[in-house]
Amino acid sequence: MKSMTGYGKGEAVSGNKKVTIEIKAVNNRFLDINTRFPKSLSYVEDGVRKSIQQVIKRGTLDVYYTYEVTGESDKTVDVNMPLAERYASAMKRAAAELELPDDITISSVLKMPDVLTVSAAEEDRDEVTAMFTAAASKAVAALDEMRITEGKTARADLARLVTNILTSLKKAITRAPIVVTDYKEKLTARIAELIGSPVVDEARIATEVAVFADKCDINEEISRLGSHISQFTDALESKEPQGRRLDFLSQEMNREINTMGSKANDLELSRLVIEMKNELEKIKEQIRNVE
Repeated sequence: MKSMTGYGKGEAVSGNKKVTIEIKAVNNRFLDINTRFPKSLSYVEDGVRKSIQQVIKRGTLDVYYTYEVTGESDKTVDVNMPLAERYASAMKRAAAELELPDDITISSVLKMPDVLTVSAAEEDRDEVTAMFTAAASKAVAALDEMRITEGKTARADLARLVTNILTSLKKAITRAPIVVTDYKEKLTARIAELIGSPVVDEARIATEVAVFADKCDINEEISRLGSHISQFTDALESKEPQGRRLDFLSQEMNREINTMGSKANDLELSRLVIEMKNELEKIKEQIRNVE
């Protein structure tokens, strides 16, 4: 079991190039990867996404990057000699016609527009893509390690909470048959008090008790809730992502507990139902953070 929150960072270096990838993850029912690559680096995005998708199945992931070129620059500087000659010739003519000192220098010529051009060497896309993919793989591995650590804590908490529900359910199983017996005794005593005689119509009492027993019968809900708890416990032991399954099972458990509450015509059963609902709410909150 893994958490859906975490952080991971990875780096890749090749020559004078360095790529750093950082990934921050939060909860989401589905997988949502947000990247912020400029158009000039759009070709690396597919590799980064695939690296993440191989490891992460659910969550919102924000991907940040830095791309640095260190050491000697890979830019080249070229001189447009024909244009420089024309500038120098024009300057000399102007100096002669205006009868001004000829102070033309190489620096003044090189400062003229378009004489110098600076261009970057063509990027090796395969190399850069490999660097981004490698950095992303390291970042997602670090992220996954953190998610596993947090997932162990979440699993232990979920196991404790579902065990609490099972404990309350076992008490409800013990209490359920007593509810009908108590009702019969109270009904008999109440009728005897009203008619002023200890002799009551047993047949009528039996009929009323049978109706009451049918209305408050929670055996079916107990059976289904027990099954859901068993499946929930099994899911906690799985090595595969179980967040969606646990979410579904928690909804089914909630349905059975609510039905038990509506049928529980008994103070003790109502108290046990409230206990189960409280623990289930904690489970639902925790599941939101499980992959």
